[in-house]
Amino acid sequence: MKKLIFLTLLTAAIFYSCSDDNSCAPCKEDNGGLVTPDLSVTLSDTQSPMTGVLEAYPCQAGSAIYYGNYIEGKLTPFPGMYYLQDGAIYGNKNRELSLPVGTYNMIYWGTPKYEEPIYSNPVVIDPQITIGGDLSQQYFGLRRISTDTTYYPVFDLVYTVKPAHIGTEELSAAMQRVVAGLKVIVKNKNNGILSSSIASMEVHIGGIAEKLNVYTAAPVNQTKTVAFPLVLSADGTQMSNATVMLFPSSAKPMFKLIIKLKNGNTKTYQQPLNAPLKANNKLTLTLTLGDIFSEETSGGFTIDNWQEENETIDIPTLE
Repeated sequence: MKKLIFLTLLTAAIFYSCSDDNSCAPCKEDNGGLVTPDLSVTLSDTQSPMTGVLEAYPCQAGSAIYYGNYIEGKLTPFPGMYYLQDGAIYGNKNRELSLPVGTYNMIYWGTPKYEEPIYSNPVVIDPQITIGGDLSQQYFGLRRISTDTTYYPVFDLVYTVKPAHIGTEELSAAMQRVVAGLKVIVKNKNNGILSSSIASMEVHIGGIAEKLNVYTAAPVNQTKTVAFPLVLSADGTQMSNATVMLFPSSAKPMFKLIIKLKNGNTKTYQQPLNAPLKANNKLTLTLTLGDIFSEETSGGFTIDNWQEENETIDIPTLE
């Protein structure tokens, strides 16, 4: 899904729309008997039309065997790829589906345009797509950070599978989010300026699935650790991250906060979370620091209730 990084084009593209809704036919047919269907997409959690990027993988009816897509009259392994605005195709940079009339099992994957700030460097390893290949044996995977054993956060991914009758109806789908969101905020108890002895903070979250099945979106091997940094706010009162997207986790994923001090020391705290990070759930975790950052001594810090899960984690004194 390398093409998903082009979401930045959304703000610069010219929006596509039909001048008259009744004039939009469900499909277009070329001289070779191939049909290019129209498409409309919603996000199922809100039933709102989707804005973002969508890929459509046509498979043989009732199966996960990939059929392929005709481009300039030739069958290729490239899926349909669409830029969407309010659920409809827009712009002229789309790679539309072109297929013979018939019934297909359509697998959709995409990433919606996010209205709030999200982590700016997500990465996903793409599946290997071949004509006649079994997509139930393919995966979207985490990418390991080259200098570490941890992994990068992923894109905000949505998915669904739905039969499609090419030639008689337009493509339509209600997409389901298959990743979890996590935002971490670290601040002082009195909401004052954070200690100047802090050099950096990083979060590690364990128990994350290594990959998602292309056909089912089921998470696999929930043993990996994803890492991401926290950034100091302009007023110096907190460190936080733009929301990161993660594959779903095991039942009690391990949360670790790593605090590096300017004197070279490192403070860490880790504890299993009491609930899994579930698909389509966003957790905001607020940590309140104690007075622990003198150059020679250490103290302790506590965590406020989760804003969405209403859960408290008590952190002992750090040594």
